Amino acid sequence: MTGALLLASLVSLGLGALADLVLAPRGIVSRVAPYLAGMCGSGLATAAGVLCVLHPQPAFSLGSTLGVGETSLRLDGLAGLFLTLTGGLGVCVSSCMVSFSTVKGRLEGRGLAAAYLLMLGAVTVIIVAGDVFTFLFGWESLTIAFYLLSASRRSSPSGARAGWVTVGMGKLSGAALLFGFLLLAASSRSLSLASFGHVPGGALHDAAFALVVVGFGAKVGLAPLQVWMPLAYPEAQGPARAAMAGLAANAGFYGLWRFLGILGRPPGWLVVVVLVVGGVTALLGIAFAAVQSGLNRVVAYSSVENAGLITVGYGVALAGAATGRRDLVAVGLLAASLQVLAHAVAKCGLFASGAFFTFDKGTDDLEALRGVARSHPVSATTFALGSLTLAGLPPTIGFVSEWFLLEALLQEFRVHSLALRLAMASAGALVALTAGVAALTFVRLVGLSLLGRSDHPAQPGRKAPTILDGGGLGRGGLVLLGSACLGLSAAAPWVVRYLSLGLVPVVARSATASALKSPWVLQPVFRSFSILSPSWLFVVMPIAFLAVLGAAVLLSRGRYLKVRRVPAWRSATRGVAGPDSYSAFGFANSIRHVLANVLGAEHSTEVVHPVEEETHGAHAELRASVVEPAEDYLYRPVGSLYIRLAGVAKRLQSGRLEAYMTYMLVALVAMLAAVAVLR
Repeated sequence: MTGALLLASLVSLGLGALADLVLAPRGIVSRVAPYLAGMCGSGLATAAGVLCVLHPQPAFSLGSTLGVGETSLRLDGLAGLFLTLTGGLGVCVSSCMVSFSTVKGRLEGRGLAAAYLLMLGAVTVIIVAGDVFTFLFGWESLTIAFYLLSASRRSSPSGARAGWVTVGMGKLSGAALLFGFLLLAASSRSLSLASFGHVPGGALHDAAFALVVVGFGAKVGLAPLQVWMPLAYPEAQGPARAAMAGLAANAGFYGLWRFLGILGRPPGWLVVVVLVVGGVTALLGIAFAAVQSGLNRVVAYSSVENAGLITVGYGVALAGAATGRRDLVAVGLLAASLQVLAHAVAKCGLFASGAFFTFDKGTDDLEALRGVARSHPVSATTFALGSLTLAGLPPTIGFVSEWFLLEALLQEFRVHSLALRLAMASAGALVALTAGVAALTFVRLVGLSLLGRSDHPAQPGRKAPTILDGGGLGRGGLVLLGSACLGLSAAAPWVVRYLSLGLVPVVARSATASALKSPWVLQPVFRSFSILSPSWLFVVMPIAFLAVLGAAVLLSRGRYLKVRRVPAWRSATRGVAGPDSYSAFGFANSIRHVLANVLGAEHSTEVVHPVEEETHGAHAELRASVVEPAEDYLYRPVGSLYIRLAGVAKRLQSGRLEAYMTYMLVALVAMLAAVAVLR
């Protein structure tokens, strides 16, 4: 049954892609049909995932279906867990794509839907792959889909650069995985992923483990491999960027989870590196998100932050595996899985809802989006709930996941290795700082952009754009995404039970199930450490709100509800409006100063003399810029060196036959010498 559902899912996605390539997006039917196929295929994948979690099946062989060795599939609980997540999100995002594509001209270029469906199919293949060839086939297909989606907007001058950076980082990721798999296959003498578990510990095992972490880390956006995300996500069209960030990126986390279960004990130095890199990635991501002026770049850098947080939880699980503490593996992996869930739902909600109102406004500039909640109430509500989730505020699932993560990091005293304890403590400090900056970042988005007062009223006589606000079917997807941010928190005990079933291939269910102190109360696996009940928060918080409101009304003798009109408070001065009012740029200025060393921030002040007759005096205009450290200090020097080496190689290509024969002779002698030394 599970196999039939997966086959039907892939067939549905394939037919949708074929329809997009053959029919071309001319009429509304040809524009909408591929995304309806995406909804259908994602729904079937979700059903298959639920069956895998509840009724896991052993890996089974498909023979030489793909023509290269033996093709096998793994339909265990871990595959089912990620199929459930990606399939459910695929239904929601595809519904938004259906509504977004109903208006002609919103999506540019032929083949966009085919690339989107290729991405959904590639993620499904990666999750169920049981052998190296099938896994790498899905992985490279995902890289191609990312390239097509990020470079699909031909009218954007930055689209080409985003596409090339994306495919370059994707090839780096694929190369790291290929080399790691080759080392494991050479030792196990098999291309089956399950056989890699028999590789004995040692230098080869540790090197392969490190290559696997690098390969998957490049896809999820770990520093310094994160530079493609802020470029690629904003260039993708409409809600497609939601699928890239919130859905397809989970394939990288799936790979990390899967190979932790296969390879077992990691080297201690790798655990330290993962914890520190995860913490640094989280801080860098949220620091750069906090000072961006474009909405899509804020959310894209937030994906970098979330990748760091998830990796820190994964690092705790690695610490448990390295020290033989099964309970530590459980608390780390459970915290990381909750972070994956919170990030996926919230990021899909932010990018999908933001696609509607940024297109209608014609820009994603935060200043131009002031007051957008008035014209787009559904999209803005989903965006606000996703922002609260990523800020880690109660009663959202983001609060539950960050609570679990901090509790997992506080278990450092259970580890006897000083290096691991210091790494966990450092990661904990970085995560705490990240959480504080994240709150400021998303308060800026919600308070100043969605709920702010627009200083750009509509011009009379100008034709208003078609406002979808999610559209008919898209509103259903947005409502599901927004509701999930709250509903998953309320149902946290049942979510933990489902995660426990899905994580069985990596850690025993009894270990993760220890997070349930009682049917309604959670604890960080370790008993008598601390407890939390997200479900009770949904009862206690409304009661507390009503109690405070009632007390305020009684103590004020009814005057609390009296309408009072006062001038607006702006920029610390009463009544200041227009360009002098408090802005998103000004709100982030304190972060630019406090984290100047992290951001490489530079400030300049310029006196501007306005030309309007009614404006008197001059204004001081503050300009600020930040430096992307990985791009400026790592990739640009490497790129310059590569260009110089390419120039040298070009001069060697003289076009003379005897020169090429000399090169071949030198290469042959060098190879023979190397073989002689190795023997």
